[in-house]
Amino acid sequence: MKPITVVVHGALGKVGRELTNAIGKDPDLDLVGSIDIKAKQDYIELADTSKKVPLYAGLNELLKKGCPEVLVDFSIAEAAMEVVRLASKHGIDLVIGTTGFTENEFREIERLAKDNHVGIVVAPNFALGAIVLMYLARIASKYFDYAEIIELHHEQKADAPSGTAMATAQGMLQSRKKPFTYPATGKENLSGSRGGQIDGIAVHSTRMPGFVAS
Repeated sequence: MKPITVVVHGALGKVGRELTNAIGKDPDLDLVGSIDIKAKQDYIELADTSKKVPLYAGLNELLKKGCPEVLVDFSIAEAAMEVVRLASKHGIDLVIGTTGFTENEFREIERLAKDNHVGIVVAPNFALGAIVLMYLARIASKYFDYAEIIELHHEQKADAPSGTAMATAQGMLQSRKKPFTYPATGKENLSGSRGGQIDGIAVHSTRMPGFVAS
């Protein structure tokens, strides 16, 4: 079977570098290019191989060379939306690990997939443990009136709360079909100490060196 041609958007980011190395070594995939707005060189060298992958500052530049079958996006929501609009019009399927999309953007992504007859997967987390956690949280939410989410990441995590924490909360609310009970605080000695809140769920984000996503 012919390998699937793939490009990575956000290739110079922390996750993007891991993706380019992993995809580049997969015999079922053909990494034909990489994209990052911070591109200053023409190629990315894959770890532990002699392979060099073309690097472009934008999708338009890459499309001049050819059209891949799949684009994997690990960037930021603003940049990802531009890529989704352009890639879907060219019939490119997308796998998106970027978080921070608004509800309107999710609706636009769904419309673009239908209008252009492409597959688009948007997943805030690809770890099996996180998927199981979100699934079990949805089940448990039917039986509890109070809920809080505490998520931990390293100090360079760009967003807070994380996309996984937000997706967990939204899934719980969809399953419960009504807000949770948010306990009123008589006196908040430090502003913001109760964290953020989404329909009764208090969400707390910890950012410190050494933390692995939890």
